Amino acid sequence: MDRHQMTHQYNIKGMSCDGCHIKVEKALNSIGGVIATVTLDPPMATIAMDRHVSTETLQEALSASGSYTIETRHGSDRMVPQEHDYKHTDTQQHEHLRQPTTTAAGFSKGRYYCPMHCEGDKMYTDPGNCPVCGMQLVKEPEVQRTRLYTCPMHPEIIKDHPGACPICGMDLVPVQPADNDEDERVYHLLVLKLKVAIGFTLPVFLIAMSDMISGNPMYHLMDKKGWDWVQFILSLPVIFYSAWMFFQRAWLSLVSRHYNMFTLIGIGAGTAWAFSVIALLFPAIFPERFKMHNAVYVYFEAATVILTLVLLGQVLETRAQSRTSTAIKELLKLAPNQATLIRDGREETVSVNRVQLGSLLRVKPGEKIPVDGSITEGEASVDEAMITGEPLPITKQSGDTVIAGTINGNTTFVMKAEKVGADTLLSHIVDMVGRASRFKAPIQKLADRISGYFVPVVIGLALVTAIIWGVRGPEPRYVYAFVNALAVLIIACPCALGLATPMSVMVGIGKGAQNGILIKNAESLEKMNGINVLIVDKTGTLTEGKPSVEKIVPADGVTETAVLQYIVSLNRASEHPLAQATVSYGKEKKITFLPVENFEAVSGKGVTGNINGQRAALGNLKLLEQLSVDLPGGLNEKALLEQRSGKTVSFLAYGEKAIGFIVISDKIKPTSKAAIRQLQQEGLQVIMLTGDNEHTANAVAKELGLDGFKAQMLPENKLEEVKSLQEQGKKVAMAGDGINDAPALSQADIGIAMGSGTDVAIESAAITLVSGDLQGIAKARLLSQKVMRNIKQNLFFALGYNVLGIPIAAGILYPFTGMLLSPMLAALAMSLSSVSVIINAVRLRNG
Repeated sequence: MDRHQMTHQYNIKGMSCDGCHIKVEKALNSIGGVIATVTLDPPMATIAMDRHVSTETLQEALSASGSYTIETRHGSDRMVPQEHDYKHTDTQQHEHLRQPTTTAAGFSKGRYYCPMHCEGDKMYTDPGNCPVCGMQLVKEPEVQRTRLYTCPMHPEIIKDHPGACPICGMDLVPVQPADNDEDERVYHLLVLKLKVAIGFTLPVFLIAMSDMISGNPMYHLMDKKGWDWVQFILSLPVIFYSAWMFFQRAWLSLVSRHYNMFTLIGIGAGTAWAFSVIALLFPAIFPERFKMHNAVYVYFEAATVILTLVLLGQVLETRAQSRTSTAIKELLKLAPNQATLIRDGREETVSVNRVQLGSLLRVKPGEKIPVDGSITEGEASVDEAMITGEPLPITKQSGDTVIAGTINGNTTFVMKAEKVGADTLLSHIVDMVGRASRFKAPIQKLADRISGYFVPVVIGLALVTAIIWGVRGPEPRYVYAFVNALAVLIIACPCALGLATPMSVMVGIGKGAQNGILIKNAESLEKMNGINVLIVDKTGTLTEGKPSVEKIVPADGVTETAVLQYIVSLNRASEHPLAQATVSYGKEKKITFLPVENFEAVSGKGVTGNINGQRAALGNLKLLEQLSVDLPGGLNEKALLEQRSGKTVSFLAYGEKAIGFIVISDKIKPTSKAAIRQLQQEGLQVIMLTGDNEHTANAVAKELGLDGFKAQMLPENKLEEVKSLQEQGKKVAMAGDGINDAPALSQADIGIAMGSGTDVAIESAAITLVSGDLQGIAKARLLSQKVMRNIKQNLFFALGYNVLGIPIAAGILYPFTGMLLSPMLAALAMSLSSVSVIINAVRLRNG
């Protein structure tokens, strides 16, 4: 091994299983002078070589083993240049930052994946459609911590903050487009195609439906054949522009043998349109019974209406997909872009990307902490709710750790940077959310499972029909063979099958919204019914999520009102969050505030001041000890009892003696206990994971009768706990409301967010309970049962007409009755199946 002086890392694309991993490693090690180690997650190869081996040579070895691609592995995608101000001398060095690489269609290059994960976790470098199923590839969110700005007149000027160009004075503009530009481009392109489809489909539909009017007045203007030509011309933009992608996806599915809804849509609509074109151009080849008003009945309206409805579904789906990366974007907003750097005794505001390990930073009151590190000077009260989920701020002193994105209170302190860039805890949370949401295998939709069998069977029956009529049919036998084979495909047109699932889901999601349950996708509805473990966060999920006064405990001989009056009077001058809670409580109780003189905040201990000429103090035991205040034993015992339950206690001293204390806690929601009992009766195991301390967690778990709990859980701990339960075969739902819950919400089979929670939690979850009431989970399970039952009923209606109609279309009755299925009856059967599906789905609204 000593002779291998060079070691390089490469990204490997195309690996989806252990078999791929072994094959790639074997192929690379077959090259002389190379020792390769390959990993599947991440998909990369570490290669040691005693001489330079070109990437082309490595690629040749991989190409001989399969469809694998190798490319040089660069640094983290999150890295941006460290310079604060880029001048024209750096133009070439930073050219890649000024202008993102784009394709001819205007889409930026990056990392794309198939939402159906047809090839596992394979990533693509260019936008487009999946080569297996034809679905639109989804771009992986790019994490960039700081936006870069350039001058529109002098593009060589690049800065990491807005301002004026130093050359011409023009305002600088962002280098990169907005985060969602590409998502918006795809969405607006589909909307344009939908508008075109509706514009041309509507007149086609009206022309076709006019045949149902007795003495059709349109025939006074033109005969049926003329109107058929009008329908043909109007259908061309729909077929070859708006819906052409569906035929491409159908073809891909046939070639790859991954049959799906697009296979059915492509065959059904394509057959109807192709039949109509042939009937229009060569009407003489059709038997008389297929003609009406001296022209063969055509299906341009059936083809265009089907494709327009499917396109509408794609527009709605794309809109939903564009929100999948919102959780990561919301997380990135938490980290500040700038920091106050202390250098040579001077303070300088710099980009957070210039902060290096060991840098000294000043954090001012109310600012977000820029990087992970430790306090070297001063003290602070830090809001760490984004990490722990707990509402109470944490007192930090010299030597204590602080985390990027958390919020400083009302003091200033100096910290030392210990983790920067991709190494901060916030960056790790971003990565965890991204990995968990992107690589979670999607549901195998029931309609697609049916399609896998239905499509080959229908095609097979059509071929058998054509062969039998071509061999044994009457003259002109080949015309009969062609017409009847097409009749089989038309009667099997999957319009209703395509509507079966989305119609029920659409109505079900609407019904959920009426009940305060926001459901992100159909997968959530299907999985919800199979959940057997529910993990809940404490703060904001089981509890109110904010500190409030629980009670006032006075010492013997002192009234509760007097204690509360002194407490709120002292706290009125304090900026501490707990102080604000007590002041609000005092206002609710209509307490009169007393004037306070010589007010002083004692960091980490409490506050003091003079009331009516006597010293008053409110704080913890350390403050009482510092002021030599006498604490009665009975009062102390009562306080200890509250503290063992995980509640916060602040003592009030007046003069030289403690006269009472106030209990502050995060109240349990009134509906939590009943909701948990109901879920447990339905067979769910309810477990609490919280970032709070053991005492508080234990008290809440006992009061609510939970099946288990774990305390002091960080975001990665919650994520690992979900994974552990899933590895045991459990179907896990996670209910939470905080940023610290986001990774676990994404990893869980079903993520459930409280509507009162953070945007990150809501975007990471599949279901949001608007009211934040856990009883919504039981409602969601019931809705899931109803929707899945409705979908199965719809599939029966969708297939029933086809199953009955296919044998008749094939001509099974012809030898006995001389009857063939008219294409008009085939169209009627298709319409009836669609109407049945829609009516059945709408029933959910009244369920």
